[in-house]
Amino acid sequence: MPAHLFDLTGRVAIMTGGATGLGLGMAEALISMGCTVEIWGRRPKIVEEAAEKIGASFQICDVADKSAVDAAFAKSLATHKAVHGMFANAGIADPRATSLDRDEDAWRRVLAVNVEGVAYCFRAAAVHMRERAKNGDPFGRLIGTSSVASIMGAAYNEHYGASKGAVNSMVRALAVEYGRYGVTVNAILPGFARSEMTEGIFEDEKMMGAVLPRVPMRRLGEPEDYGGIAAYLMTDVAGYHTGQCFTIDGGYSIF
Repeated sequence: MPAHLFDLTGRVAIMTGGATGLGLGMAEALISMGCTVEIWGRRPKIVEEAAEKIGASFQICDVADKSAVDAAFAKSLATHKAVHGMFANAGIADPRATSLDRDEDAWRRVLAVNVEGVAYCFRAAAVHMRERAKNGDPFGRLIGTSSVASIMGAAYNEHYGASKGAVNSMVRALAVEYGRYGVTVNAILPGFARSEMTEGIFEDEKMMGAVLPRVPMRRLGEPEDYGGIAAYLMTDVAGYHTGQCFTIDGGYSIF
């Protein structure tokens, strides 16, 4: 038994998009609970600096490239011997525009990272987790970062909302498929939270004037607001909690 319910000593987790924003906040929380964390990202300097800052290992990986994901995961296994959690957190968004002005390349870019990238990461981890279960170690956590854009009308951002809706559906399907192996599959749905992706929103006074009054907590999210749910989902006590979409948005979506 762990020393306390949130003791993650001996667990290993991969955090894609873990060098900035919510991914970095979640990675820091996991490490504070004793978890070994490896962060993945595309920008070498930023990823290396973040890893050094929080005490994580790292790899450079474009999650939209299946061969790169498979190679990175194989290297993770060689280094850590086991991976207990895969946080498919990496995601992108295009500038807001009307749906009529959205071209097919914009759709392809967003879906490649936000949907296919999540699927590639989940698949690589699930193969390993299933094999561990068959060998007597039935424990695994697959967590995707979705968005409240998946459950609310994301005007001028329909391709992003659609990509995150696909993540919600994916976790439900995989929860059914992998539950028998002790693997839980869940999604985290952030609201308006501080990250590189939302920098423009935070600087837009008109946008903030429309958003903040709809947030009961009267503030926007910070990376550290997502550490608790990340840590919980990695624990043994979360072992019966699967196929769920956890909305962490300060109450924004209840209006």
